[in-house]
Amino acid sequence: MITLISSYCTDYILHQSNAFLIRLGHDEPVSGRKYIMYHGTTKESAEAIRKSGFRQSAGGMLGRGVYLSRDLQKASRYPISHPESDRAVLKVVVSVGRVIAINRQYHPYQKTWHNYGYDTAWVPPNCGMVRSGLEEDCVWDPNRIQITKIINPLPVQPSFVYGAYGYK
Repeated sequence: MITLISSYCTDYILHQSNAFLIRLGHDEPVSGRKYIMYHGTTKESAEAIRKSGFRQSAGGMLGRGVYLSRDLQKASRYPISHPESDRAVLKVVVSVGRVIAINRQYHPYQKTWHNYGYDTAWVPPNCGMVRSGLEEDCVWDPNRIQITKIINPLPVQPSFVYGAYGYK
C-alpha cells in the first residue's frame, strides 16, 4: 500500500510493504503515475482557473502546455512580476501519462515533445535549464490536471543562478 504524506512544503510517498519514504520533486516522474503539483499565479487568476480549468499556455521554455512543479517553492515564485501579496498557488493532482526528461537547453524535443507521444515534459532540478535550479513540468493536456485547492505561496527564497538563459 502507498500513502501520500504532505508537510507544508514537501510531499512524500510512504510505501508500507518496504517501509521507505521518497521525497517527491527530485526524481523523474514515473510515466503513468499521479503526482501532487503546484501552479503559481495571481489570486484573481487562481479563482478563474478554479472555476474554468486550466488552458495551455501559448508557449514557453517547453512550448505549449500547462506549467507546473512538484516543488512548492518553485510555484511560489510566480508570477515573477507580481508582488508576493498578490500571488496564489493552485495545488493539483496530475496524471502525468508518458514523461520525457528535457535536461538541457536545445534538447531536440524541447518544444516538440508532444509530437513524439509524450504527455508531460520534465525539467530536472539543477540541470541548467531553469535559473532557480528547481524542477519544472509541462503538461500538454489540461484534462490531466485536477485542481484540489488554492493555497498561499511560501515566502520566496533566494535562488542561485545556473546560467539558464533567462528562464526562472
